[in-house]
Amino acid sequence: MVPPVLTQEQRADALAQAAQARTRRAEVKVALKSGSMRLSEFLDAAKGDEVLGKMKVVSLLQSMPRVGATTASAVMAQVGVSSSRRVRGLGAHQRAELIRRFG
Repeated sequence: MVPPVLTQEQRADALAQAAQARTRRAEVKVALKSGSMRLSEFLDAAKGDEVLGKMKVVSLLQSMPRVGATTASAVMAQVGVSSSRRVRGLGAHQRAELIRRFG
C-alpha cells in the first residue's frame, strides 16, 4: 500500500496533530501516576476523546501507581484483554473489571 501524497502544509498539520496527541497522552499518564486522576475518570474521558481512546491498554495500566510491565501483563491476561487492545476497544465487562481493580 502506497502512502498518500501530502502537501508540505498537510504534512506539517499532521505532524503538529501527532505532537499534540503525544503531549495529551503524556499529561494523562502523569496524572494517573500521581493519583490526581482515577482510572474510572480516564475511561469516562476516553469515551469522548479520540486521542485517549487510541491509547493502548498496556500503556494505560503501566501509568498506574505501582504497576509495571509484569503486573500490567498479568492483569490483562486475567481480565481477558489482548496485548494490542486499545482503550476504545474495551468491552463493558473489561472496563468494569479494570475499574474494580484500580478505581
